[in-house]
Amino acid sequence: MMIRIAKLENRLPWLLIVGGIIGIVCSLFLVHDQIQIWLNPHYVPSCSLNPVVNCGAVIGSKQGEVFGIPAPFLGLLVFPVLVTTGAAMLAGAKLKRWFWQWIELGMLGGVVFALWLFWLSLYRVHALCPFCMTVDVVVYTLAWYVTLYNLEHGYAILPKRLDSAGQFARKHHLDILLLWFVLLLVFILHHFWYYYGQYF
Repeated sequence: MMIRIAKLENRLPWLLIVGGIIGIVCSLFLVHDQIQIWLNPHYVPSCSLNPVVNCGAVIGSKQGEVFGIPAPFLGLLVFPVLVTTGAAMLAGAKLKRWFWQWIELGMLGGVVFALWLFWLSLYRVHALCPFCMTVDVVVYTLAWYVTLYNLEHGYAILPKRLDSAGQFARKHHLDILLLWFVLLLVFILHHFWYYYGQYF
């Protein structure tokens, strides 16, 4: 079903709050493990389960940092903003157009950043972190629905020639999101088939 403005307006605050809280919790776990690794290089995080699902390998890699700042610390800065935005919407706040445009830019930047880290984890570190992947799911989901919200309210405008694509996206919003996750899963299985193939 096509998302109607009223329905999306009612659901987006909860998506932002729940997604933001999940992001904060995952970031806290990762920050804890990062600090433990700083204190003890031999520390093994509880989410290091096998050669593929290995938080320690991801956290300990240079790819886990951005300009020298561990990625989880950035999460502790960004996700509270999303929770606060969702809470403000529930309280009846009417946020300005410029605010939503900045949120849109931030979410799109988050998607690019998440894809970059995913690619590095897959093809440079050769390991995946379940907390990082959970954060990725949150970022992709929130970015998708924030974009649809902005399109519905005219805060983001598509060129006329893409109107039909916008209508298709609103009508099949969940299908497109699930297809995106399936595509990422295919990349993961393809790369780590040497390990997971034995179970099929």
